Amino acid sequence: MPYERAREIEQRFNRVVDILEKTRLNSKQLALELGTSRPTAQRIITELRIRGYKIRSVWDESGWGYELVGKRKTMGRYERH
Repeated sequence: MPYERAREIEQRFNRVVDILEKTRLNSKQLALELGTSRPTAQRIITELRIRGYKIRSVWDESGWGYELVGKRKTMGRYERH
């Protein structure tokens, strides 16, 4: 059912936000956490940015990783900085 698929996708988006609240991950690590492909993980990050989440790419000694910026609001969005 289309509705069920849409709900699964939304749950995946929420899971990514929960993961990035706790730790910084690169797209390969994120894909492994989600059980998806790397391009799918990158598309999820892109969609979350479109929805207003502030996610930045950060370089450190282990390479590039995604980092969530801001505090969670009651509507599930992050404050923009």
